[in-house]
Amino acid sequence: MRKILPVILILLIVWGFVTKDSLRRIEQDSFSTGEVLRYKVHYGLINAAEAVIEVGPEIQRINNRPCYKANVFGKTIGSFDYFLRIRDTWRSYIDTSAIVPQLFHRNIEEGKYRKKENVTFDHYRNIVTVEDKKGTDTYKVPANVQDIVSGFYYLRTLPLERYKIGDVIRLQGFFDDEVFDFTVVFRGRETVETKAGNIRAFKLVPKMPKNKLFSGEDAVSVYLSDDKNKIPVLIQAEMFVGAVKINLYKSSGLKYKLNTEKI
Repeated sequence: MRKILPVILILLIVWGFVTKDSLRRIEQDSFSTGEVLRYKVHYGLINAAEAVIEVGPEIQRINNRPCYKANVFGKTIGSFDYFLRIRDTWRSYIDTSAIVPQLFHRNIEEGKYRKKENVTFDHYRNIVTVEDKKGTDTYKVPANVQDIVSGFYYLRTLPLERYKIGDVIRLQGFFDDEVFDFTVVFRGRETVETKAGNIRAFKLVPKMPKNKLFSGEDAVSVYLSDDKNKIPVLIQAEMFVGAVKINLYKSSGLKYKLNTEKI
């Protein structure tokens, strides 16, 4: 027994170190700190808003894990700003190794509507904690669950160049206190016209649930650059009240040159 006890103790210590850091590991080389993407948002022919998607210049530490600080800022401009003033901030601290969110922040200002919340992810116990003005709630979530922002960065880690038309990508996300299934269909390659130039892109179509906003389950098309960056260069949405286009016009801090071409 005296000989066995030290062995058991050593095994327990080793097991403890193994399970202490049991998150998945994803190798990716598509994005890093300092990336900034700028977009014009068109409602029909009207230039209605502007958006910025960026990765902060420094690695942050959240839940004792190194994270990218990914920010999405959106605001209305011109006449749209007069009729419906929007100032939205979405922020996700994305684990640099597992490409899952450790913390999600949302600050919404849309007309008179206001919403502010923090969502903390515990990927070891598969729970999230939501804090807002109503209080604090805890929810059970599946493994490797994403938030709205981190889910798009995860798509950029996939080897899309190997995908075939019709291939399906399935994710699970957490948003508005609910777990949802996020299904994306690969629709091949296209050259799309953007304000940053004509860019060769992968076309992804997320399946939209029935709702009063989007016109059908294939109403949204997302185009990621057909290169190592895989940045979103164009997003088109067919809505019951008209068409919306989110168009890249400027980028900086990319790891690779954009795959532009002449038509």
